[in-house]
Amino acid sequence: MMRINILTKFPFRLYQDGKIPKLYNSENLPQEIMKVNVNGKEYLVKTVDNPSLLEVLRDQLNLTGTKYGCGEGACGACKVLINGIPLPACITPVTSVADKNIVTIEGIARQNELHPVQKVFLEEDVFQCGFCASGMVVSAVALLEKNPDAGPRELVSGLNGNICRCCTYPAILDALSKLSQKK
Repeated sequence: MMRINILTKFPFRLYQDGKIPKLYNSENLPQEIMKVNVNGKEYLVKTVDNPSLLEVLRDQLNLTGTKYGCGEGACGACKVLINGIPLPACITPVTSVADKNIVTIEGIARQNELHPVQKVFLEEDVFQCGFCASGMVVSAVALLEKNPDAGPRELVSGLNGNICRCCTYPAILDALSKLSQKK
């Protein structure tokens, strides 16, 4: 039976026992290992018990910029770009991203130069504790790549699903407004 995970929009197959399969890849790798493309590099990762993408990023690849927040895909702290779409890594099974391009906060900057979103957030000093920062940056990058001239409503909508417990939303939106006006 084929179902779509409504939060990640990735298909996954359920077997009669209701479990997600460990791996369904076409390569001759052992069932517990698969390739993933993260920040432009290919990695071999373990898929025993089908861990979340967040677990693989933090525990196996030591990419700890992506944060664990709620574990339910609701807070946005763990957002990464999967084929250019910001999605929560905490509820994304690693086996669902075998053929996808994943970009984490560590991959947003290019050739040792910060992304314009990162620059404006630093210049405007938008964060207090910074726990939400990686998810906010990832979501903002995706939003402004899709709509560089985003207005206030688009900015609010594009950051929907990213929670800042320090309530720095006005500073974040002001910084992004300045960035979208520069273009």
